[in-house]
Amino acid sequence: MPPRKATISEFREASISEFFEKNRHILGFDSPQKSLFMIVKEALDNSLDACEEHGILPEIRVSIDKIDSEEFTVSIEDNGPGIERRQVPNVFGKLLYGSRFHSFKQSRGQQGIGITAAILYGQITTARPSFIKTKRKEDDVAYEFHLGINVKENRADIHSEKPAIWDVQHGTIIQIPAMGKYQVGKQSILEYVRECAVANPNASFRMSDPDGKTYEISRVTEALSKPAVAIKPHPLGLELGDINSMAKNSSAPDVAKFLREEFNRISEKVAEEILSHCGVSPAKKPSDLSLQEIKKLKEAFLAVKLMPPPTDCLSPLGSEFIKKGLKSVYGDNHPSHYGKPVVRPISVYNGNPFSVEAGIVYGGDLPSDQPVRVVRFANKVPLLYQPGACAITKAISEMDWRQYGFDQKGGQGVPFGPAIIFVHVYGIRIPFTSESKEAIANVQAIVDEVSLCLRSLGRGVKSFLGKKDRRAKIYEKFRLVNTLIPEIGRKAAHILGEEVPDLEPVISKIANVVFVTEEFNKTEQGLKVEMRLINYTRRSISMNLVADPPTGDYDGPELKWEIKDLEPAGEFRDSFLLTGPIPDYPGTNYYFTGIDPVRIQGAELLPADFSTETVSVVETQEEEQ
Repeated sequence: MPPRKATISEFREASISEFFEKNRHILGFDSPQKSLFMIVKEALDNSLDACEEHGILPEIRVSIDKIDSEEFTVSIEDNGPGIERRQVPNVFGKLLYGSRFHSFKQSRGQQGIGITAAILYGQITTARPSFIKTKRKEDDVAYEFHLGINVKENRADIHSEKPAIWDVQHGTIIQIPAMGKYQVGKQSILEYVRECAVANPNASFRMSDPDGKTYEISRVTEALSKPAVAIKPHPLGLELGDINSMAKNSSAPDVAKFLREEFNRISEKVAEEILSHCGVSPAKKPSDLSLQEIKKLKEAFLAVKLMPPPTDCLSPLGSEFIKKGLKSVYGDNHPSHYGKPVVRPISVYNGNPFSVEAGIVYGGDLPSDQPVRVVRFANKVPLLYQPGACAITKAISEMDWRQYGFDQKGGQGVPFGPAIIFVHVYGIRIPFTSESKEAIANVQAIVDEVSLCLRSLGRGVKSFLGKKDRRAKIYEKFRLVNTLIPEIGRKAAHILGEEVPDLEPVISKIANVVFVTEEFNKTEQGLKVEMRLINYTRRSISMNLVADPPTGDYDGPELKWEIKDLEPAGEFRDSFLLTGPIPDYPGTNYYFTGIDPVRIQGAELLPADFSTETVSVVETQEEEQ
C-alpha cells in the first residue's frame, strides 16, 4: 500500500524546546558520560562570563552528588553578579534567550541555549525541576526557584519561588538533577575544571566528586580579565540576508545614515563611495531597498577599501595569563621548560576578527614515549571532545615537528614528546563544526594562524634543547680549564722543585671569557643552587646578572645582581633555594646586561621584554572528605 499522506489538521508548529527535547544530541547530550560533563560545562561557562563582564575575580564551586547508581545532582555555585529575580525564569527556562546573541563581541556563550538545555536534559531524564538561588548586591535577600521548562510553549514552568536569607554579597547556585555516568580521565569533569583554571588563573575552583574527594585550584593572580567591548556589525562579516534584515528593520531615514550608524568602519566618506559604486540613492529609505539593490550593496562592500574591525571586541588571555595558568595547573608535572607564550596579531575571517595565542610546557615528568598533549580552547572554553575534527589538531598534525626535536613518523600526525601544547583561538564568530561547539571548523585562515603560533613554540623548544647542550659543553670546558691547568702547574712545579705559581692569570689568558656556572645539591629544605661568576679576562668588568629558575619557588636574595669592578681572575658567587619537588632540575637560565656578549659564556643577553616576576607553582590538592 502507498504511504498515507498527512492531512492539514495533522501539521502543527513545534517550539524550539520541543525540537531540542527530541534532538538533545545536537547540543552534546548524546551519552550518559558526556551529559553530566555538558551540564557542568554550560553552567561553568556562564559563571565565568558573568564574572568577567562585571570585573569580579571568580570563585567557582562544583559538586557532583550521587543519588543512586544512575542519578546525580550537579551543583555549580559562583560569586558572580547574580540575576534579577524577574529574569530568572527567562534565563533558565527559555531557550534562545540571552544577552549575547545580537552582540558583536567575544564571549564564551552566545546562543542562550546551553544552561537551559542542561535544565531541559535534567527534566527529561528525571522528571524533576532544577533549583536556582541567586542574589544581587543591591538586593536585601536572595531568591530561590524550583523550575522546569514548558516545552510546548518554550517558557519556564515555575514550581516554587520564595525569598531567602543568603550570607553572600552576590552570587548564583544552580542544582540540576540528571541521569548520567561519572567518569574520570582526559574527557572528565575534573579535567574540564583544570583546563578552565589554565585559561582563568585569576579564578579559584573547588570541586567535589561523587566519591567524596575534593580538588582545589587556587588563583595565582589578582589581575582581572580584559572584557570585550561590543561593536557594530562589520560589513564584510554579513551575508545577504543579514543586510536585508537590517535594512528592513532600520529606523534610519535614509540609506546614507543607515550605513554610517549601523555598520562598523563606515564613515561619511566611505558611505558616499559605497553608494556611488552601487548606484543607490543616498536619500532612499533602507526599508525600500530592493533585493537587487541589497546585492549591489554587498558587492560594493567588497569593492570599497574598508578598515578591518576594531580589536577591542576581543578578549585575549595574554602572555602573563597563559604563563601563570600553565604553571599553576601543570606544575605538578615539574616541566623543565615553559615556552614564551605566542600571541598572534588580529586577523579577519569573513569580516569577523579573530586571533590565536599559544603556549607550551616541555620536559620534567611528562612522558616522552606518548603523543604530546594538546589542550584546545575556543573563546576561553576548553574543547575536550572531537579533537580529530578540529582545526587546531589539523594544524599540529600537518606540521613537521622533527626539526624541533620531537619524534614524528613521516613528519605528519600529532608528534611524540614530553610536552603539553596550549592553543587558544578567540573571535566574535568562531566557526564550530556543530551546535555543541566541541571543535573548530577547518577554516584555512584559522589553520594558518595556528600554524604560525606552533612554529614559534617549536623554535622555542629547539632553542631550549640547544641551551641545554651548550650549558653542558660550557660546564665541561669550565671543568677542564679549572682541573687540567692547575694539575699541569702542580706537576711542573714538583718536577722543577719550585713552588706552585699563581695560575689564575694564565687561565685568564687562555680562556679570555667570563664564565657563569652553577652547582646544586638537594637539602631538606629544597634544592640549593650556587651560582658562580668568574672573570677569566684580562681586565676588570662591571655587569648586571639575572637568574630565571625554570620552576619552583625561590627563597633567599633577589635573583638579580649588580656586579662592579670584578678584577681579572676574580669570582662572584651567591646561592638561592628552590622549594617544592624538582626531580629533574634542568638548570637555571642566566641573563646579563652591560658586557659584550662575545665575552661571556653560560648566560645570554637579557631580552627586552623579560620579567623577573616569579610565579608560585600551585599543586592541585586532593583530600578525602
